[in-house]
Amino acid sequence: MTDWSQKYEMVVGLEVHVQLKTRSKMFCGCSADFGAPPNVNTCPVCLALPGALPVINAEAVRLALRAAIALDFTINLQSVFARKNYFYPDLPKGYQISQYDEPIAVRGTLRVRTPGETATHDIAITRLHMEEDAGKSVHDRYPRKTAIDLNRAGVPLIEIVSEPDIRSAAEAGAYLRTLKQILEYAGVSDVSMEEGSLRVDANVSARLHGATELGTKTEVKNVNSFSAVERSLQREFERQCAMLDRGEVVRQETMIWDASRGTVRPARSKEESHDYRYFPDPDLPPLILDPDYVARLRHTLPEMPRQLRQRFATEFGLNDAELDAVTAESSLAAYFEGVARAHGDANAAAKWMMGELAAALNETGTGIRDFPVRAPQLAELLDMVRDGKLSHTAAKGVFATMRSSGKSAPVVAAEMAVTQVGDDSQIEQWIEEVFAELPAETSRFRAGEKKLTGVLVGAVMKKSKGRADPKKVNALLSKVAG
Repeated sequence: MTDWSQKYEMVVGLEVHVQLKTRSKMFCGCSADFGAPPNVNTCPVCLALPGALPVINAEAVRLALRAAIALDFTINLQSVFARKNYFYPDLPKGYQISQYDEPIAVRGTLRVRTPGETATHDIAITRLHMEEDAGKSVHDRYPRKTAIDLNRAGVPLIEIVSEPDIRSAAEAGAYLRTLKQILEYAGVSDVSMEEGSLRVDANVSARLHGATELGTKTEVKNVNSFSAVERSLQREFERQCAMLDRGEVVRQETMIWDASRGTVRPARSKEESHDYRYFPDPDLPPLILDPDYVARLRHTLPEMPRQLRQRFATEFGLNDAELDAVTAESSLAAYFEGVARAHGDANAAAKWMMGELAAALNETGTGIRDFPVRAPQLAELLDMVRDGKLSHTAAKGVFATMRSSGKSAPVVAAEMAVTQVGDDSQIEQWIEEVFAELPAETSRFRAGEKKLTGVLVGAVMKKSKGRADPKKVNALLSKVAG
């Protein structure tokens, strides 16, 4: 396969639609919950019945402002809702209420670190604007028919549009993961691609290295994961490079990502902004914000990931991999800090979270908020390991039982009879029994063959069913060996 990156440069801009975490829709009181039966969360406003008028959702405005503040945007104290005209079967009005030339926020930044790199850099974000969602066309419910579900019509969204500052598929993935993390910390959205509360349209073009003018862009749609975004961008970049190398002209069009085949295919010509015939919505006055209200919101934001990483690095001495793991979500960061402060050894807490806890969360498919072993309980388990009451191996078994039973570490350890034995006389008895069972190895060990230490320690641990303190076993064997 040709490595086009030697000749051509990828240029990417991302448009991210984020559903705001409100109970009701953008301009009416219908529920915005996901998963309801088709067309039950509808009313005259979101069905666009004659005479129905929109009323803006104040909570949606508050959440949009929180997102804008978290992303270092400049807030426009006056913004305007416009009608974006296009005709899809799942768009009841024949237009979408959005914002165009006067959005709620402009000129943001996002600092990202591409995997495998240590340096970070800022990606400029052009705008953040509010809008309502369209409905959903369902193509697989009835043979040769398309069904329309309007539950989603009118759900509040923000659209975050980056500058074309991204230069690789991996960097696009890093941008999206960082953006999702910040929005989750700010509490503005569930940011779930599975439920459609975070959707990505990717604009990509190719140009010769050293060129200053942008190439003709295409927009890739139908991507349902960050890895799919990365794969689709790479495929579309390769397609465009091959066309340019053959002297062909890239057309501005919308491309559909086919995940099963790993290919992109044209869907339709790409619309320009003038095609939508934007004009101010006559039913909605300009949105005018009180500067004091914006200032109060600024002070209500929690600690953001960048600041939290800096604090954890300073207070706990964690490395980049540990920081990535424990700050991936705000709930994980709170859980880690609870364990670290209760246990006193932040590195042990981070390692356990990256190992046993991460495996358990992946196995069960649950989030940390629903995990049955709470932070104080895990800290108590780690205390027992540190204090020599449990071996690390035994602690894994205790942890598994704690998850299913809800019992504390000391109770589970006692019931499982795995509490570590540090009594010299008991360990010496196990050692003597192992010597009797392994006379040849014992004789060679006594003669100075130190490499047999591991064999004998393992045999003692097996005889004690993992309860012997391995440090004491090693110490007592060293005495025997002289």
